Amino acid sequence: MSYPVDDDGFYDEAYEATGVLRPAYRDVLPLLTQADLGELAASVAAGVEQLGASFGSGASAEPFPLDPVPRVLDGAEWSRIEGGLRQRVRALAAFTADVYGDRAIVAAGVVPERAVETCQYFEPWMIGVDVPAWSYTAVAGMDLVRGSEGLFSVLEDNLRTPSGIAYASTARAVVDAALPGEPPAERRSLAPAYDTLRAALREAAHDGDGEPYVVLLTDGPSNSAWYEHRQLARRLGLALVTADDLYPSRGGLRAMVDGQSRDVDVVYRRTDEDRLRDERGRATWIAELLLDPCRLGRLACVNAFGGGVGDDKLVHAYVEAMIRFYLGEEPLIRSVPTFDMAIPSVRDSILGRIDEVVVKPRAGHGGYGIVVGPHASREDRERVAEQVRADPESWVAQETVKLSRHPTVDGEGLAPRHVDLRAFVVTAGDHVEVAAGGLTRFGRDAGALVVNSSQNGGGKDTWVLS
Repeated sequence: MSYPVDDDGFYDEAYEATGVLRPAYRDVLPLLTQADLGELAASVAAGVEQLGASFGSGASAEPFPLDPVPRVLDGAEWSRIEGGLRQRVRALAAFTADVYGDRAIVAAGVVPERAVETCQYFEPWMIGVDVPAWSYTAVAGMDLVRGSEGLFSVLEDNLRTPSGIAYASTARAVVDAALPGEPPAERRSLAPAYDTLRAALREAAHDGDGEPYVVLLTDGPSNSAWYEHRQLARRLGLALVTADDLYPSRGGLRAMVDGQSRDVDVVYRRTDEDRLRDERGRATWIAELLLDPCRLGRLACVNAFGGGVGDDKLVHAYVEAMIRFYLGEEPLIRSVPTFDMAIPSVRDSILGRIDEVVVKPRAGHGGYGIVVGPHASREDRERVAEQVRADPESWVAQETVKLSRHPTVDGEGLAPRHVDLRAFVVTAGDHVEVAAGGLTRFGRDAGALVVNSSQNGGGKDTWVLS
């Protein structure tokens, strides 16, 4: 099986050099030599279609692109990632609670107040609402990248409605069924993350008698992750509801499910609308439905409203400082260096080397609006530089990471494709669980550096060997 490893500064996940496998892959990739790669890819695609695993909105939804070649991480490396992500989520939970409380970190001069007040997902209506700190970050999706030196760092923190954990489980089931031979016995399971999510939904409920009634709130087929919503509801034993199924009642919330009306204790929010206020400061439909019961202590939401202040791309620049401030610890996993473009000296320095950095809209998502300086045209670099000068608060810059590459089926052979890792961190009270592996995402086009599903990216099963 021919697979070239170019000496161009990109770290290859599976090979140390052409023909030389890294230790974690020595029992994995040889399995692929027992199969025709084209047939293997077709088998995986058929498995995805059979399960109905799709991504996209309504009629534009397409089968989730899944590659047969799993990514493999050894136990020692994963242990370092786990520790770093647990630490990071604890700090982000403390920060979010602080934002809606005393703002000690702002008073100490560690995070500028403007970073909070200008955040698109800062929710003033949550100030004074009694919310456990951990519930802001109950389900976190952290995007990790590995650079040319072989080390992982965090590119983005996603704390509002991160998707992907059900796609990771689907990838596991489909790839296991298609690969020849048996997977390694020491491969860790994703199941503990679901157990913690189930516990988080129960623990989020305000005190009451009996088992809390929990619903998963979805937009339905118009949501790009509709497949995931159905899978999570089934696996967690939740009622799947839309806004039309819910109505306020005596300060609380009730749901009409299967012809029966029930008081709702917890809403697992998975809707595209995740803000309490629109661009004009008016209440959104989800605020009109859920905010009053939350403020009155009659309803809990996971994740709690307001957590988006912690996944703001400018706030990302200060997460390492948060870890030191709240936990008194040094970060175990670093952030990709991120620059606050509202600081004149920083802005001038970054614009002076815009061909070396990545410029992102602060409120963007899904890879849209990103300008990768080393690969952008001069016209695109000049255009985004003007936008930054005109409105620096709306932009951030990050150092360019040479995203690692992974062997991926291309026709009848293997070819390198750039990858990142969407890791899932689930918190229930004091317990923080990092799903073993998460979902590796890859750019389907040769050389593509944006790997989001919304940008023609695909997924890979991710194995963690204990």
